[in-house]
Amino acid sequence: MADDLPATPQSSPATPPKGRKLSSLRMVWNYARRYPLQLAIALAALLVTSATTIYIPLSIGTLVDRGFAHGADLTHVNQIFYRLFGLVAVLGIGTATRFYFVSWLGERTVADVRIAVQNNLLRLSPRWFEENRPAEIASRLTADTAQIEIAVGTTVSVALRNAITGIGGTIALFILAPKLAGTILIGIPVTLAPIILLGRRLRASSRTSQDRIADIGAMAVEVFQAMKIVQAFGQEARERQRFADAVAQSFRAAKRRILIRAILTALFMVLIFGAITLLLWGTAADVATGRLSAGSLVSFLGTSVLVSGAFGSLSEVYGDLLRAAGAAERLAELLAEQPEIHAPAHPIALPQPAQGAVAFDHVSFRYPTRPEMSALSDFSLSVAPGETVAIVGPSGAGKTTIFQLIQRFYDPTEGVIRIDGVALPDADPAAIRARIAMVPQETVIFGASARDNLRYGRWDASDDQLWAAAEAANAAEFLRQLPQGLDTFLGEGGARLSGGQRQRVAIARALLRDAPILLLDEATSALDAESERLVQEALERLMDNRTTLVIAHRLATVRAAERIIVMNEGRIVEEGTHGTLIGEGGLYARLASLQFSEAA
Repeated sequence: MADDLPATPQSSPATPPKGRKLSSLRMVWNYARRYPLQLAIALAALLVTSATTIYIPLSIGTLVDRGFAHGADLTHVNQIFYRLFGLVAVLGIGTATRFYFVSWLGERTVADVRIAVQNNLLRLSPRWFEENRPAEIASRLTADTAQIEIAVGTTVSVALRNAITGIGGTIALFILAPKLAGTILIGIPVTLAPIILLGRRLRASSRTSQDRIADIGAMAVEVFQAMKIVQAFGQEARERQRFADAVAQSFRAAKRRILIRAILTALFMVLIFGAITLLLWGTAADVATGRLSAGSLVSFLGTSVLVSGAFGSLSEVYGDLLRAAGAAERLAELLAEQPEIHAPAHPIALPQPAQGAVAFDHVSFRYPTRPEMSALSDFSLSVAPGETVAIVGPSGAGKTTIFQLIQRFYDPTEGVIRIDGVALPDADPAAIRARIAMVPQETVIFGASARDNLRYGRWDASDDQLWAAAEAANAAEFLRQLPQGLDTFLGEGGARLSGGQRQRVAIARALLRDAPILLLDEATSALDAESERLVQEALERLMDNRTTLVIAHRLATVRAAERIIVMNEGRIVEEGTHGTLIGEGGLYARLASLQFSEAA
């Protein structure tokens, strides 16, 4: 029963204020710096290749002055060419080394970020996932980390290489021709101004573009998971249009980002190469009068091209870094999320051996997403170890909320819940959940093998234990008939199994859990008679010698319960056995006559 659960929201996580800068990449750096050896090698290779790149036009200039002059010494010319060949070899080896270690750092950093984000998400309470779209969160783990991988594995390296080449080349220009190089400094503010101004717009556009991409991914996952419903209700055309609209919004956001980046690149290239053209124009007279040699001019020209290309590329790299900063910002939000439900600093250990006693003491609760509605009101219930209690009531009465609170997915607004005498907030949530086995109404089957789905109850279970649980759950027969037995892939959501088979896998999983408390949201009403019989037999074995709370849908289960509580509007309105409650002629009697499959 999910009637008293909060509705799944349609909005994605709140977008933080725009305008953050490259400082958002600090989170990425914190992961990359864990590998100082690889960083050092990559940086050394980058320095060597940048220095080599700058030295090549200087060597060519020397060759022009000394090698092409009349009566040049061929031995000296050969030495210059040998040096050039050596520089090319060093450049090739250094570039390969830089590429390998920078790419390694990119892959390793992204892997660490993904693991850290996933680990933090696993700590968060169900409320967080009810308020945020899981498909959009998955997009952050894939699309955003891909942006970071590009940044660390390529963009940062290119940015550093161009920065070092640009700065080193500028120094070389001052050595070659201080007067001409000095004029370059005058144009730097003019060149940087458009980068700063347009960069702010580009940063905001990059964030918006990434948000629209995440929306597309979330929408696609939602539709694919509900494909049978989409087709059953003939909504293919609507979904095509809805997806097309989302893609159009993404394209508009990307088009704006591309336009800003194109303008930024064009301005930068025009300013840089225009400045070089003016400089060369000015040097023509110096060469003609002999104040500047032809070789120095060639060196100056070659180095100027390197410097302009390096600084020009920085404009494009800056855009990529801004996209990566937006991705890092979104991932940092996930890493910064803190669980509402967590263990206290000094948790109280649950008593051993486990008894399975459960007590609600004047508990009231409102779902955070629906604060105006009370899910439980002054609810008190004590369940003795080994007792079976059936919970019945109309939709929205608070039945599922009881299960949510026992597992401490939420904390009550008022009152206290105890397991084996220990208040839940005083204990470690993991220790609480270790004493509980759950069979939900909507069975969750993972897209994995039958073996892994069974072992979810106890991951270290042996094959003998798996088959014993399967036998007890009436699941062994159909599991043996699977093409690869327990190693058979069950499909997304258990698509290769029937409803009754999925239920029996869930029961076998709960048997392997072997917990003293069983929460059973009985789900046999939608099964055929044979499947219902097999599931019911398995449930009876599962409930044996366990404290069992059952949200009951069948009269057979209700009759087997030692006690029945009837709920309405978050309160217990009736309590007793089947016979006494029928005799009272109250809510239970009406529910029995309307809902249960057998006559009262």
